Amino acid sequence: MEQKKALRIGKLNIVDIVAIILVLLVAVYGAYRLLGQDDAPAATYPVTYVVRAEDVPKELYENCAAHVPTTLMAKGALLDGQIVAVEATPYMVLGPDGQWAEDPDHVNLYLTCKANVPQESVVTTKIGEQEVRLGKRDYILKSEYIEFQGATVVEVNWGE
Repeated sequence: MEQKKALRIGKLNIVDIVAIILVLLVAVYGAYRLLGQDDAPAATYPVTYVVRAEDVPKELYENCAAHVPTTLMAKGALLDGQIVAVEATPYMVLGPDGQWAEDPDHVNLYLTCKANVPQESVVTTKIGEQEVRLGKRDYILKSEYIEFQGATVVEVNWGE
């Protein structure tokens, strides 16, 4: 009885090599599917919101106006949104006579932002990692050139 020897390369035969190649291909395909970018663009919807920063030194208004429009940021990354407008209103203080008077050195700033928010199954409006909700008092508004902490979201409009 004659025994045929399988074709060998080193200590592996052809069947072993084909099996190893198949396992490697499956592993590479699995890694691509898990780590690869999704080609389909995520669905987004537009959000316009206004943030109020109170008791701001008057000179910051001119500096902010010079840098508008400016792209929103979070954690050092640029976001899909911009600060598109800034308005100043008088900051009122209670005088020694008990009457309200305009503070000549400070203003309230109203910064209008427009952003595109990813549409998720849970209904939240997140810009970066922060939720945008009416009345949110600890909002951090940050862009390439502007940053205000402890601001208040005073208006939110979803859609066009």
